[in-house]
Amino acid sequence: MTDDEKYMRRCLQLAAGGRQNAKPNPMVGAVIVSADGRIIGEGYHVRCGEGHAEVNAFASVRQQDEPLLGEATMYVSLEPCSHYGKTPPCADLIIKKGVRRVVVGCVDDFAEVRGRGIRKLREAGIEVVVGVLEAECRQLNRHFFTYHREGRPYILLKWAQTANGFIDDRFEPTPISSPFTLMLSHKLRAEADAILVGRVTDERDHPLLTVRHWVGPNPKRLVIDHAHPLNLESLHAHGIQSLIVEGGAATLQSFLDQDLWDELRVETNLALTVAGGTRAPLVPAGASVSGQRVYGNSVIVNYKP
Repeated sequence: MTDDEKYMRRCLQLAAGGRQNAKPNPMVGAVIVSADGRIIGEGYHVRCGEGHAEVNAFASVRQQDEPLLGEATMYVSLEPCSHYGKTPPCADLIIKKGVRRVVVGCVDDFAEVRGRGIRKLREAGIEVVVGVLEAECRQLNRHFFTYHREGRPYILLKWAQTANGFIDDRFEPTPISSPFTLMLSHKLRAEADAILVGRVTDERDHPLLTVRHWVGPNPKRLVIDHAHPLNLESLHAHGIQSLIVEGGAATLQSFLDQDLWDELRVETNLALTVAGGTRAPLVPAGASVSGQRVYGNSVIVNYKP
């Protein structure tokens, strides 16, 4: 691991602290490192409308360390903003502080930025390195990037299935997740803006779709059917950056058939089989595994297109 990667990884750790309150802004972390390799400042974007990561990092620098900024490197997981929003441009602040070098994890897809912050820094004579741990930085803010790039929410399809591939027991609801994996599922809900099920699932199972086994805000609850189809443009207009689709099988299949998904999360209870019921959807042939975890008898596999 290079020094740049080491400090960028710290940026990612910091950025995750804004997971709940930074929305609809992206999660961003920043670290300031002196010429001798000492971290003299760090921060993250805590809450929308408040200081960005770069502002908080500079604010954390002790007065006796401020003379070191002229030879320091600033690491930031996302391109510094170059426009006036709820706060002034961070690129201007970096230039004013006079750091020698800036390392950026990834370029910001937001239309008001998109390379302008990097260009402004370079025009001011600051050395800028772009793309350190880029995949990890983009993964952290995948909801934000999809929303601005595609004009729709990031769509996660998820379901739990028995060892023999059913999502219920003879068409009746049955617990498939363990208490621990249920908690993980509710953690995902707390990080999403909206959650969707079909009308049949809503009427048959009466799912609460809340975050009762985790801490955080409940996602907006959506129910669709043929008379009330999903309108992605409407979701975008309402600022919904991330959507979890939990089923049932027909609803999940409709998203798969339209190739309208960014991630699949499939939980299989290896210790549970049933005599029959509703078949779980099949993972598309072109999907690739992006992660796999085992929790007791449960295996959770994530796929990407």
